[in-house]
Amino acid sequence: MASKQYTDEFKAEAVKQVTERGFAVAEVAKRLGVSSHSLYQWLRKAKREALAGTPEGSMLPTPRDSAEVRQLKAEVKRLTEERDILKKSRGVLRQGVMAKYAFMREHLGEFRLTAMSRVPDP
Repeated sequence: MASKQYTDEFKAEAVKQVTERGFAVAEVAKRLGVSSHSLYQWLRKAKREALAGTPEGSMLPTPRDSAEVRQLKAEVKRLTEERDILKKSRGVLRQGVMAKYAFMREHLGEFRLTAMSRVPDP
């Protein structure tokens, strides 16, 4: 299914209906036959363009910033999980392979198996 191409004038008019005339996004999207998602994207783009020359505009996150934030959040989640595993294990992981496997079986619902396997011996 090919996506529709809309003119810049059409997009600008749709954005105006929301920003200047106060119509709801869902209502405008339904009336014009576009998805709400597309209309929200057009609104974000219009806001960025309006703020481009202002100090507030320089504070808006770029797609590169967003990707970096996602990557950092994933790393924080991974490190937090590893820390929690080490706190829970309290030296059990040093007691040998059978103790490690028993710990993993016991905490399988709480932690991911790959994370428990990745945590080094303390």
